[in-house]
Amino acid sequence: MFDRIMRSFELVKASWRILMEDKKLLVFPILSGIITLLVIATFILPLIITKSAYSLSTNSVAGIILLFLFYLVSYFVVIFFNVGLISCVNARLNGKDMTIGEGLSAAGRHLGAIFAWAVIAATVGLILHMIEDRAGFLGQIAAAMVGGVWSLVTLFVVPVLAFEDKGVFAAMKESLGLFKKTWGESVVGTLSISLIFIAIGFVGFLLFLATLFVGNPTLILVALALFIVLIAVLAILSSAMQGIFTVALYTYAKTGAAPKVFGPGVVENAFAPQSRQQFGPGNI
Repeated sequence: MFDRIMRSFELVKASWRILMEDKKLLVFPILSGIITLLVIATFILPLIITKSAYSLSTNSVAGIILLFLFYLVSYFVVIFFNVGLISCVNARLNGKDMTIGEGLSAAGRHLGAIFAWAVIAATVGLILHMIEDRAGFLGQIAAAMVGGVWSLVTLFVVPVLAFEDKGVFAAMKESLGLFKKTWGESVVGTLSISLIFIAIGFVGFLLFLATLFVGNPTLILVALALFIVLIAVLAILSSAMQGIFTVALYTYAKTGAAPKVFGPGVVENAFAPQSRQQFGPGNI
């Protein structure tokens, strides 16, 4: 277990090093975040102004349609910029340089596939939301579990769409096959990035809570503003690093060889064949 965790940290450090060497990759999650906030405002503000926020509930047909459209637009934005990000990452891992404009152009060439994948993702998101609404606490647990599995088995859909020009259903099938090849410690590597940033965010939250005991309103507002900035920065960094890591996983799953920039043995050790894993396939 300890060895697996340490290998995961090696993967995180390698992704971080690449990100620091090519900081323009941060532009994609920044743009994605800004536009997503605009999308949220576009859907939410009119409902608040007209006092009809209740229409977001899945208990009405109008609410279901509105929620689906919200998911659809949000997912489309996120997927579009993810395609641009991983296109630049793939070029970087292959010793080339792709500008932000070229990354966006690469995403623009896949608008049809991006929209199709956004429709499917929005449909799944809506179904999970409806389960949460109708089944209470148990529904939330079930939705979280199903959502987690869904995220894992569709891990490679975006790279397949971007690099192989396959249809969305073929990309989903390919993603499942590639995930099976990297099942086990690949999960540790993927989750470790999120867990590290969650831990940093939690520390920031504790520091913010500490200012509440001081009782100084100015200090509390400053601490709150800094905490919000921290969360935004962590989200941007996490998204960029996940993009780098996902492309590395995809490259290894497809070719059996890790990108050279990750260093010898780093990815190969993290995704050793299941027959060589001490605790058996799929264990973390």
